[in-house]
Amino acid sequence: MRRTFAISSIPARIARLDWAAIETALDEQGYATTPPLLQSDECAALARLFSDDRRFRSRIDMARYRFGVGEYKYFAAPLPEPVAALRGALYARLAPVANRWMTALGQPERYPPDLDAYLARCAAHGQDRPTPLLLHYTAGGYNCLHQDLYGALAFPLQVTCVLSRAGVDYTGGELLLVEQRPRAQSRGAVIVLARGEAVIFPNRHRPVRGARGWFRVTVRHGVSRVHAGERLSLGIIFHDAE
Repeated sequence: MRRTFAISSIPARIARLDWAAIETALDEQGYATTPPLLQSDECAALARLFSDDRRFRSRIDMARYRFGVGEYKYFAAPLPEPVAALRGALYARLAPVANRWMTALGQPERYPPDLDAYLARCAAHGQDRPTPLLLHYTAGGYNCLHQDLYGALAFPLQVTCVLSRAGVDYTGGELLLVEQRPRAQSRGAVIVLARGEAVIFPNRHRPVRGARGWFRVTVRHGVSRVHAGERLSLGIIFHDAE
């Protein structure tokens, strides 16, 4: 991989985000978007990795499994340095949010403050395969609504960063989030990201405060049909897979 990343700057970029606003957005609307976490040349360098099968542990043809139309590849260990840096820095900021959510939902699970400790917990449960991935769609591609669960342990938040330019490299292909609240119709959100921007969203459930206290909302995510062009994105999932 051509070295275009200033790896040491990634934690600083994460630290400069308005985390108070991010937490408010996660609590109030169920997701939060960020300014660009990756620069254009960094996005392009990551996108080029998709053609290098040596960097990945597996490839999934979505049509084969009726997941949608497109393909995605899970990175092999060790992760590319920028992906590892993003994963570690984001986890450290999101672990307190995850713990607060577990408290609100009355769940006993608590998450350690650093990613290495959490991944050790995953490994102790037989989940030791990396889950960060690149997703690739061309015209007609889409991803059905789903949840990224790979074993008994699942961190309640995840991140998607788009590596292509909306309206230039592709059209369509919006990120979709759908919430199912108890005894209510589903609520959807459509999210369009500029190149390098990211969205943080629930992996499976999130707490919502109601008249009688907190209740659990189920969340699924997907990608709408790509109308034209080519869309690549980076998915950062914090738990590993069985």
